[in-house]
Amino acid sequence: MTGKSWDRVPIDAQSIDAPLSRAAVFLVLSVTDGPPALAKVCSVLDGLDDLVKTVGFRDLAGRLSCIVGIGRDLWDRLQPGSRPRELKAFVPVEGAVHKAPSTPGDLLFHIRAERTDLCFEFERLLLDALGAGVTVVDEVAGFRYFDARDLLGFVDGTANPTGLDLPASALVGDEDAGFEGGSYVVVQKYLHDLDAWARIPTPLQEAIIGRTKIDNVEIDDDDAPRKSHKSLATIVDADGNEHDILRDNMPFGRPGQREFGTYFIGYSRYLWVVEKMLERMYVGDPPGAYDRLLDVSTPHTGTTFFAPARPALQRLVRAAQAQLAAEPEGGRTS
Repeated sequence: MTGKSWDRVPIDAQSIDAPLSRAAVFLVLSVTDGPPALAKVCSVLDGLDDLVKTVGFRDLAGRLSCIVGIGRDLWDRLQPGSRPRELKAFVPVEGAVHKAPSTPGDLLFHIRAERTDLCFEFERLLLDALGAGVTVVDEVAGFRYFDARDLLGFVDGTANPTGLDLPASALVGDEDAGFEGGSYVVVQKYLHDLDAWARIPTPLQEAIIGRTKIDNVEIDDDDAPRKSHKSLATIVDADGNEHDILRDNMPFGRPGQREFGTYFIGYSRYLWVVEKMLERMYVGDPPGAYDRLLDVSTPHTGTTFFAPARPALQRLVRAAQAQLAAEPEGGRTS
């Protein structure tokens, strides 16, 4: 965030390093077949930064921001033959006890602000602009819960990279130069059984999470017979290098419906890091010693996107617009 002054100008679209917020909307859409729907999507994505300014300028202290992620199938429709190196559909993960499903999604809009009404207004105008060419697959409104805790009562996101470590962990570098500055995004919607969690004694809850509940101190479980969620989600490569991801998880819920959850969203320089994390959680390390948090937290979605840097997003959609304009009526449909 060096050199950026969030209280003087609206936050650009595609700013992965925008401040974590008190409110968020996670909106996953599918795009219908046919050139008209694709053209409408291109038009809206091309004007995304203007829409952020239109809504966000009403209260700059509200820090409205939006990141759009594009799924593999839609990416191939927009730019056939050229996509980020690791971009693919979410790969289901199946362990002996729990599994992470793969669910559809062409577009992800991660809308963040300090005010719920800014997120609401932005989403309303966005969907109005997209029109009938898209279908809502999933829509979750999240909120910051007390001192950045999840609904299980633990502080969430402590291990996030900061400062110079953030771009090194979350943004693609020159290893995939055509997509430098973008980020792989994985989302999963988890629902919690809070009654079952409440029956677990606090010391065991802490052993499952890998941190103390009140003061958020990391627990060293290297010699423990079963690894914690914290340890299983820590990825170290063969050379001993630890690979972080940027999480912006949010609690969500509807008490009247007994719905309590966490929306996981991870931004990563390398998709394989998130995939390895999920493999360790669901399969276990060693196999069978899965993440015990999954006994009370069930994933209902799983989708992968790529969030290009703002200039790359503009090039992508304008090239697609030019191609659509050059095609005869009734041209490509997929």
